[in-house]
Amino acid sequence: MSEVYLARTNQKLNFVRLHLDALQAAQASTAWSKHALIESYQESVLFHLVSAYSSLLREIAERYQLDVETITTLDELAAGFERSGFESPELNELLQLEANQDSWLHCLQKAYAACWRATDKARPSVAAASRSEIQVMQINPDHAGDADVFSEYQRWLANMRQLVEKMREGMQEW
Repeated sequence: MSEVYLARTNQKLNFVRLHLDALQAAQASTAWSKHALIESYQESVLFHLVSAYSSLLREIAERYQLDVETITTLDELAAGFERSGFESPELNELLQLEANQDSWLHCLQKAYAACWRATDKARPSVAAASRSEIQVMQINPDHAGDADVFSEYQRWLANMRQLVEKMREGMQEW
């Protein structure tokens, strides 16, 4: 087994750490482009976290010898397991995490999806459960919640790392 996706997952987690460092530096900056840098790094952190998750899905598929090239989402991973006849505790845990609206993974995916929606800065919107989503949707253009967003991203990175370690430990036996 090549374990190319194990390396890719690690790489993406490292990118998240690097971009969190850059985000922290941008928040401390006094440059005229400070807010643009902050928003850019916030979105790049979300991108790399979601990319790490996507790579983890493929890492799981690779470990169970599923067709990795057909898998980019959890539903596609579930379909791969269905076709193969295998069962996976990793799949079950991920299905529960994604379905739970209070889970960090669900909030991460919601914040990332918000990056793709255009919003009107002048029109107030209903506050979302995630500070990150509020920032990404630019409901808070004065950046008053930047510290909260940064803390949330740090928690998501820690949770992602814990998830990856737990999944890898479980798959060692397989």
